This record gives sequence, structure tokens and C-alpha cells, in this order.
Amino acid sequence: MLVINPRDARPIYVQIKEGLCRLILSGAMATGERLPSVRELASQLAINPNTIQRAYRELESDGFIYSVSGKGSFVAALQEVDAGRRSAKEREFRAAAQELLRLGTPKAELVAMLDELEQEDSYA
Repeated sequence: MLVINPRDARPIYVQIKEGLCRLILSGAMATGERLPSVRELASQLAINPNTIQRAYRELESDGFIYSVSGKGSFVAALQEVDAGRRSAKEREFRAAAQELLRLGTPKAELVAMLDELEQEDSYA
């Protein structure tokens, strides 16, 4: 069940996207399960269909769902979800690294940060 909090600082489309991600990753929505249409979900949540469309578009670009023309949107297989998440995180990482480089962070410092993260991860 999706719950939208109007007092939340995050945009509504982000809340929808994160809520659907949670449902997919928890198994509450099965692989191949059809998502409500944009109009259905917009009506249920009493929000603009464009907001739902944006959330669905981002979920699809991140690999959580896929669309079939004329049929709707469906939950992607978990391995596709993992590949989509990896791709999204790589894009975020690249953007952050580019910004740090533009801000004058030396490449060696970025490499040291990665080494440190890898070290921390090995202890977990």
C-alpha cells in the first residue's frame, strides 16, 4: 500500500517511486505483476497523473519495472532490478565524482576514499 505524506519534504513522485521500490524489493509485488495504470493510481491517491507518470518513468529507467505497449507496466525480475539499481548508482557515483573533481578534489583523494570504503566493507 502506498502512502503519500503531504508534509514530507520529498516530492510526491519520489515518495511514490520509493514506496513502489519497497513493495517490489520486499516481494509484496511479484515479478511480472501488473502495476495499476497511471490513471488508476492517480485516482486512488488523488494526485495528478503526470506525477505518477514521472515516478513510473524513473522506475523503468532504474530497471524496477518495464512497460508493454497497450498492456501497462509490470514488475521486473529481481536480477533486472539489481542491474537497474547498479546502473542508477553508477550514474549517481559518476555525477558525485565529477562534481568533486570540479571542486578541486585530487584524484588520489577520491581513490583513497574508495579504498577506505572497500576496507570498511570487508569488516562488515
